[in-house]
Amino acid sequence: MYRAPLKDIQFALDEVIGRSALDGCPAFGDYSPDLAGSILEEAAHFAEDVLDPLWQSADREGAQWSAEGVRTPQGFKQAYTQLVEGGWTTLSAPAAFGGQGLPSLLCTAVEEVLAAANLAFRLCPLLSAGAAEAILAVGTPGQRATYLPKLVAGVWSGTMNLTEPQAGSDLGLLRTRAVRADGHYRLFGQKIFITYGEHDLAENIVHLVLARVEGAPAGVKGLSLFIVPKFLPNPDGSLGARNDVRCTGIEHKLGIKGSPTAQLSYGEKDGAIGELLGAENRGLETMFIMMNAARLGVGLEGYAVGERAYQRALDWARNRVQGTPIGATDPAPQTIDHHADVKRMLLGMRAQIEACRYLTLYGASQLDRAAEHADASVRSAAQARIDLLIPIIKGCCTEVGLEIASTGIQVHGGMGFIEDTGAAQSLRDARIGTIYEGTTGIQAADLAGRKFVRDRGTALLALGAEIRAELSLPVPAAVESLRLAVLAALATYERTATGYLQAMTADPRVLGAVSVPFLRLSGLVLGGWLQVRAATRAANLLAAGGDADFFKGKLQSARFYTEHLLPLADGYAGVIGRGAAAVVDADPALF
Repeated sequence: MYRAPLKDIQFALDEVIGRSALDGCPAFGDYSPDLAGSILEEAAHFAEDVLDPLWQSADREGAQWSAEGVRTPQGFKQAYTQLVEGGWTTLSAPAAFGGQGLPSLLCTAVEEVLAAANLAFRLCPLLSAGAAEAILAVGTPGQRATYLPKLVAGVWSGTMNLTEPQAGSDLGLLRTRAVRADGHYRLFGQKIFITYGEHDLAENIVHLVLARVEGAPAGVKGLSLFIVPKFLPNPDGSLGARNDVRCTGIEHKLGIKGSPTAQLSYGEKDGAIGELLGAENRGLETMFIMMNAARLGVGLEGYAVGERAYQRALDWARNRVQGTPIGATDPAPQTIDHHADVKRMLLGMRAQIEACRYLTLYGASQLDRAAEHADASVRSAAQARIDLLIPIIKGCCTEVGLEIASTGIQVHGGMGFIEDTGAAQSLRDARIGTIYEGTTGIQAADLAGRKFVRDRGTALLALGAEIRAELSLPVPAAVESLRLAVLAALATYERTATGYLQAMTADPRVLGAVSVPFLRLSGLVLGGWLQVRAATRAANLLAAGGDADFFKGKLQSARFYTEHLLPLADGYAGVIGRGAAAVVDADPALF
């Protein structure tokens, strides 16, 4: 049973990130901790009372395909109706299209709760929000008027169509074609791995489809993006004729079985009618607007699933009586949360969830500043910061979430391997996060190649300088050793990054050889920085007479992070500095 960690999330929002993160953003002038708290409480009720009871049953039932369409698991349709009626799809969207215009900072916190309660369900509104963002960014006034109110309200849902049977991550190989016809386009081709590409929750599905206009350049430079609705809208917004797009099947998957992953066929008859979104041959740029929003969302899924796995493991450990801990004065068997190795596992799960939560919410605050700050220079700096952070958040938080879910099984012992406990489902659900919206390797290549090399490390070193300045300030005595540990890790990180940049300049092959260790090092050090910030706030609040157990718990997590996890920075640094040649020189024939 999942319970939203509201106190932890509120601490992250109010103390680790702080209301001041939105200073200078007039659009968010009404934001306050009280507002955030009330919205999060309502989100918790919806998550715990509506979504959580469907978590295991949806996994067992799965989505079902037939020639007439796709049926989602029992209870999903009713839950979606409540999602829409509760206004949960409208939180971040502009008021002009029916949204509430709330900051990404708060919306990200809400999304954690929904994702943890039922990841398979939550994926539908996630993709719809991404589609809406792309149309808002580059759509015509007519496209915005037609599609955004329906997408924001949740009456229609949205998808992202990239992958084809012969083209996975290499989008230059896409074959879906678009033919100009009567002022619009007709699309022909096949797409696979389309999350909620067909379902029975919303009355219409708005597909954003990458395709190649006839005569376009080869490769990714010739891709355009099209709006292809399942039902063509009439001028008054009502549903018109069925478009020439058909779901030919859904995938049988390892996890998130309640979420239908569709195979779609476009143009089996006269061609699926589509509207060009943005300019011809600029589709990939537009799709990345949607993809970057989705990457932040998938990143939070990592620690959200981890939170669920942690809660289940903690409950098991507090109730499972097994053996006597080494050194115990009482020979009677005790619950396993008193055994040192189980304590180590639980501490590691909690500390990493907290670090990921802090980092993702920090990233969300930078999105807000980039979009709404009154000062153009601040907006520009925030955009550079979030561009740097997106692959770190997505790559590291999903990898950490997978590790946490695996550890959750280990805490359960043999019972974790049994489906009835639910521990295995968290692991199966978490596995997709490291693949969705670009694998960990793709995130690492994006970080190292597009974000780090492109600006010669400027954005990364600017962040490092800010962290060093913050960590140079006095901290409570209980946090001093943690502060020094993070400063040392930061120095290692910056030194390693400089050497990595030099090595990539000399030999580009080095980039991919150690980019994932560089990604993990980045997330590890940034998590340490924010754990020290959290520990500093907790120590001060504890001294002021705050909730002793809660704030001592935060200090305990931060200490474990810096003493058990942060030392891994030296290992990553060693691999980055000395390990590239072992990959570059390897002969695939010898594998």
